[in-house]
Amino acid sequence: MNRFEVFAPAGIGEIGPGTDLAAVIVAATELRAGDIVVVTSKVISKAEDRYIDSADKETARRAESTRTVARRGGTVIVEHRLGLVHAAAGIDSSNVAPGRSLLLPVDPDASARAIRAGLQERAGVPLGVVVSDTAGRAWRVGQTDLAIGSAGVLTVDSHVGRTDSFGNDLRVTEIAVADELAAAADLAKTKLGGRPVAVIRGLAHLVTESDGSARSLLRPAEADLFRLGQREAVLSAVLAATGQPQRYAELVDLDGAELLDAITASIPDDAAWVRRLLAPYA
Repeated sequence: MNRFEVFAPAGIGEIGPGTDLAAVIVAATELRAGDIVVVTSKVISKAEDRYIDSADKETARRAESTRTVARRGGTVIVEHRLGLVHAAAGIDSSNVAPGRSLLLPVDPDASARAIRAGLQERAGVPLGVVVSDTAGRAWRVGQTDLAIGSAGVLTVDSHVGRTDSFGNDLRVTEIAVADELAAAADLAKTKLGGRPVAVIRGLAHLVTESDGSARSLLRPAEADLFRLGQREAVLSAVLAATGQPQRYAELVDLDGAELLDAITASIPDDAAWVRRLLAPYA
């Protein structure tokens, strides 16, 4: 049986622009060979000075996004420039001074590599680093932490080609190890505990010499069976059928009569069926 422990050291304190996170972490806890250090992305964003004024969140959301996946009222799910699918492009105002918000780190994998290098230099032992962030799940209530950056950690453990205890071939099983580490760490850090770093000890077999990358956890577009929300899929199909596929980004934020009028203004011959089809989603 694998036994491991997860703990969140005290003493990290408030992080500001330019903070050396590796130095702060080493000062807060004694690290051992094979430890996996999970760092909340928010403190990396603070150290990288990724602050914006909250009044600019909508502009920033558009700049940080590559496409809208789904929208319901004020809730907008987008694909972030990093490939992550997040509400509001991961822009967050919690645990930040009023009137300010934080963007995600510029490159979480690069941040993980830099923190790992700093930790290993100071601690003198091999370590792994995971950068975690909170996200919802399409089919589940609530949020959980997942890995958006990693270095020196096995991110995916593929069981494809193995057999189970009954001799059955495993064909699709892949364990999202880095996500499981991020979620386990969140149980120790908690959302309001003021402890943005957790150490997972006892899973040294998951620490690797390779830098790795959390990007390996992103599903390729061609394998994504749920690439758009229901409303957005219908809108995309209608625009394709009426020769206006390039207008998706322009129209996806519209609702009601404004949306229907914008689509049908240039296709009067198809206006009736388009309005009937889109009415339940407009």
